[in-house]
Amino acid sequence: MEKEARTKKAALVSWLARFAVGIVLVGNLDCAFSFLLSPAGYAAGFELSGVAGTAAIQGLAVAFLMWNATYPLVIVSPLRYRVLFAVVLAQQAIGLVGESLILAGIGPDHPLLRESITRFIAFDAFGLVVMALSFAGVMAYRAYSNRPPV
Repeated sequence: MEKEARTKKAALVSWLARFAVGIVLVGNLDCAFSFLLSPAGYAAGFELSGVAGTAAIQGLAVAFLMWNATYPLVIVSPLRYRVLFAVVLAQQAIGLVGESLILAGIGPDHPLLRESITRFIAFDAFGLVVMALSFAGVMAYRAYSNRPPV
């Protein structure tokens, strides 16, 4: 009976974590492929133009793809790849802090640029909270499952 209950809890914790990481992955991949395939549509939001703007936006797309290379294994098995899950959280936090610092250095005379970066901050903050909550669930489950049976 105890083993069956633990198995059900493991499945629930895993699926919640998969969902949280999956939502962030899908959002990031959507952004990456949009930037990669239609960079001209996004360059103006970063006050960029021409060949240099296209290359810069596509470079961001590549960075997004690299950043998200860690997500699939976490989605496959969040309980098994807890350390990688922690790396995903660290990446998300670094992105959020970095974007916030960038925004802090942009004056009010660049409203379109500020708006573009603010969207990234909002999505990354949401992603960090959702994934951190699911990571906490994974870690709580691991602590629970390592207790001796009652």
